[in-house]
Amino acid sequence: MYISEATLDDLLRRVIEALLSKKKRTRPTRGSAAEILGVVLKLRNPRARLSRTEGRGVLFSCLGELLWCLAGSNRLDFVKYYVPRYSDDSEDGKTIHGAYGPRLFCLRDQDQIRNVVNLLKASPYSRRAVIQLFDASDIGARRKEIPCTCTLQFVIRNQRLQMITSMRSNDAFLGLPHDVFTFTMLQEIIARELGVELGPYRHFVGSMHLYDDHREKATRFVGEGWQVTNTAMPPMPIGNPWAQIKKVLQAEKSIRRNRVGSRDPHVDGYWGDLIRLLQIYRCSKDGDSRQISKLKKRMSTPVYEPYITKRERKATSQERQLVQEKLFN
Repeated sequence: MYISEATLDDLLRRVIEALLSKKKRTRPTRGSAAEILGVVLKLRNPRARLSRTEGRGVLFSCLGELLWCLAGSNRLDFVKYYVPRYSDDSEDGKTIHGAYGPRLFCLRDQDQIRNVVNLLKASPYSRRAVIQLFDASDIGARRKEIPCTCTLQFVIRNQRLQMITSMRSNDAFLGLPHDVFTFTMLQEIIARELGVELGPYRHFVGSMHLYDDHREKATRFVGEGWQVTNTAMPPMPIGNPWAQIKKVLQAEKSIRRNRVGSRDPHVDGYWGDLIRLLQIYRCSKDGDSRQISKLKKRMSTPVYEPYITKRERKATSQERQLVQEKLFN
């Protein structure tokens, strides 16, 4: 199956509709699932990487998982703050064996991101710019979690950086939105450092599947009234982004650990918005709708407004519940 669309939502809709039509089931470790083998997805506009739907508009967990990777971390406490279900994948209650971060930046002492950037700077037409995430040792012993992603390939053609992701397995409902977000952000980061434009993103999957446990939610997703789907994240600022990413990672650590929801991020524009989103997520967990409203006014783009409003409503609901509990106690 080959699907080419301009936005993530359009890709998701077509993939999930195809899986919902499947009658046969496979029965892997995690439960009964519909499956399609050998799926290739092409996202023509990689910046249209966020779902605008009610069911799959998961900006905050996507952003948290991305930063977990960029920090080179395998810590469970980091990622479960954004994606609690990762607790089921830890063998020691502290780390995730299949975490991508250490493999991106220190797989057998190799910084694979740096290797790819250096290779493409020296040889722009190279076909060797490949990052390996799945390792031969991953199936040498029984593990709770191993990488679903095998390789990431980066190719420059016509001064545009294209990316090809190869996955052995992909959960179409839970995993696919997170994977596309993380990998297209990585694609744009590398494109900016190389000084080239962003090209299309391709996503190859050996087993694309939809678990029966998610079938009802997937059906509701397909049945949603679609919003305008051509809204994309703004372009990443021109220039090497790693100094700004370092500041974002420092802010993330502070916000997550110290419950800081209002600190001035000291970063403008694009990267400042990402920090403000982290602050908004912290405030939503703390039930502080007023601070969310203040932070929303400081955003430099309206692109994130639907996601912020959703968190604002959640925080307001928490506040009302606390007031009711106090009245009845």
